[in-house]
Amino acid sequence: MYPLEMEDIYRVLEETIRDTGVRRALEVSSERIEKNPMKVLSRYPYLESFREEVRKAKEEVLRNIDYYIDMTMKSVEEIMGTAHLAKSRDEVFKLVDQYVGEPPKLVIKSKSMVTEEIKLREYLERKGHRVVETDLGELLIQIAGEKPMHTIAPAVHMTKERAVKLLRSVGVKVSESSTLEEIVAQVRHYLRNIFIEADVGISGGNTIAADTGAIFLISNEGNIRNTTNLPPIHIAIISIEKIMPNMELAYKQALLQAANAGLYPPTYLSIIAGPSSTADIEQKRIYGVHGPGKVIVILYDGGRSKYLDDPVIWEQLLCIKCGRCQGVCPVWSITGNYWGGPVYGGPMGMGWTAITEDERLASRLSLFCLLCARCTEVCPMDIQLHKIIHELKARLMGRWG
Repeated sequence: MYPLEMEDIYRVLEETIRDTGVRRALEVSSERIEKNPMKVLSRYPYLESFREEVRKAKEEVLRNIDYYIDMTMKSVEEIMGTAHLAKSRDEVFKLVDQYVGEPPKLVIKSKSMVTEEIKLREYLERKGHRVVETDLGELLIQIAGEKPMHTIAPAVHMTKERAVKLLRSVGVKVSESSTLEEIVAQVRHYLRNIFIEADVGISGGNTIAADTGAIFLISNEGNIRNTTNLPPIHIAIISIEKIMPNMELAYKQALLQAANAGLYPPTYLSIIAGPSSTADIEQKRIYGVHGPGKVIVILYDGGRSKYLDDPVIWEQLLCIKCGRCQGVCPVWSITGNYWGGPVYGGPMGMGWTAITEDERLASRLSLFCLLCARCTEVCPMDIQLHKIIHELKARLMGRWG
């Protein structure tokens, strides 16, 4: 449970700062998170031209969100998928129950901040299902029972020694003397049968195109393709601000996110438009071949629509969750996502915590920000992150004193 009172927040942050293992891992990682996007953008300067185009498109969607939700859902249905709109996490749970079925089922997941937001894994486990995270960093977070420490790299705060200890606890055959290459090979072996035997695969979505219903997913490990392709059912849970007007703009947003995460070109960029199918016998279309026979898209609101008219915090909805703001933040570099809220952390965490969790909590957390504005300087969407944080501080003083 994330602390709500100031004295408890102080305690958690102090404990984090005193943890030498976390500090050492964050020091190395924050430097890489800061430098890698700069290398990518200097090598591929055309990516900078996407920024204004993507921002304008996202503003267009947010101004006309009901129209684009409706278009997206109709497009998903036209490609033989199934589309739903869920306002709350309880609505998501009911829908997921409907498609996963009675326990016990084997459910595999790719990394998704939205499913972290609603605690979907924990919910399914309480129901009696076996749930396995397939992203290596997220798998470590699951075993440890912690929250993701970065939007793109969830286990960025963990040392090799701790990773080995966690993996051994679930039967992965690694030791303190194992090289990083050997650790990854053993994780691959551990997950192989799990991929094949899974009943349901659950993913998020980096973006979704309203005109076609096509889902865009970025991956470097290859786990997302296995998660979305091997089980007979694929459920994609995508927050409404991820909608883009068309395929071209969705593609550009995905590339822009990858570049600003320092992962460019992405090893895999999957575009999923409905269930797998064939018409090779008598030209009759049959659904469910080597990939899923059912693709379900759940568009999730989760408090986002109520902030569309907020004069300042609305801008957080333009965020593409690349995590670049975290790497340059002096506070995040010593606290990680322990500063920011139950799910999101760092500079972007203030706005997202206000929107998806509790504005009062976000306002309290904002007091730890130095307002150096480095986050705003690097944001590819030109979100005035420091102004959002300043506004939250002002609201804390004005509304709650």
